[in-house]
Parts: sequence; structure tokens; C-alpha cells
Amino acid sequence: MNEHVGNDRLGVVISPRTVRIERILPGPVERVWRYLTESDKRQKWLARGPMANYVGGNVELTFHHSELSSEPAPADYQKLEGHTNKGKITRYEPPTLLSFTWPETAGEPSEVTFELAASGSDTLLRVTHTRLANSDSMVSVASGWHTHLGVLIDQLNGDETSGFWSKFTHLKEEYKRIITE
Repeated sequence: MNEHVGNDRLGVVISPRTVRIERILPGPVERVWRYLTESDKRQKWLARGPMANYVGGNVELTFHHSELSSEPAPADYQKLEGHTNKGKITRYEPPTLLSFTWPETAGEPSEVTFELAASGSDTLLRVTHTRLANSDSMVSVASGWHTHLGVLIDQLNGDETSGFWSKFTHLKEEYKRIITE
């Protein structure tokens, strides 16, 4: 186990408009890769939808947060149920590197990169989200990835997820404290 990576540790700002979160995930890299790329596995922790397996291919992520936890979404987020993000694969190097664009509400799309490396019998996952529009976007994205990665860890451990939205809301306040313009 990689001791410098805590699975509850907050992500960090590594450069302007860029956040990174690292987690140790149970199981080998190939297993984690499938949870990133296969819709039936990805829907259990993030979003379902088709994902091309080549650079330039399409990614469609349709979010159904109501399926991740029994806790109802706050009013501000209920409108996002069933929302689809559309992006393009920018790097695809199985089973260790995946990048794709992520739509921003205004301006150029941001980009998310997943890097996987063996850490003993487990996997070190590094999620880096770049070109975020502003600090509000950084707070939202960091809180979202942090919460979703917790669900992924639950799934990989065979555990039930509880309190998705209360965790997200708490984390949003934590990230507001550390992320500034």
C-alpha cells in the first residue's frame, strides 16, 4: 500500500485551473481499468454510456446519481439527473492512461486524465482535471471526483455506498476553503 496516499485525503491544486486526486484502489490495474472504460461497471460509480477505445472517439457519460446512493439529491442537483456529458478521447493507452474532454458551461472544454499504476497488489489511481474555467468549477469538480472515487472504492470492495450527497456537500465546503482564484 502506498502510505502517502490516503483514500480520504483532499485533492490538490497542482497548477492554475488544475486539480488532482490520488487514491489507492483495491485490486490490479486491469480490474480498475474496466471500471473506467466499461459502461456497466462505470455506471456503478460515475456514469453510464459508450466510450470509444481510440483517440478522437466519442465519450458519453449519462449521470444517474439516484442509483449511487439512497440519499435524495439536493434541489440544486435534481435537474442534473439523466444529464449527459459528451467529450472526445484525447489519450487511450490501456490499461494505464485514459484522457478525455469534459464540457464546461462556457468556453473550451476541460480535460480529465486517469493514470493507473500498480501499488503492490492494489492500484494507484491519479485523476487530474485540467483547463477548468474558474475556482467555482474547480471546487465542484474536486468535490465530485472525490465523492465519486469514494463510490468506486466501495464498489471495488463490495460495499454499499451511503450518503453520496451529504458527502458531496461537506466536501464542497472543504474544497471552497482550499481552492481560491
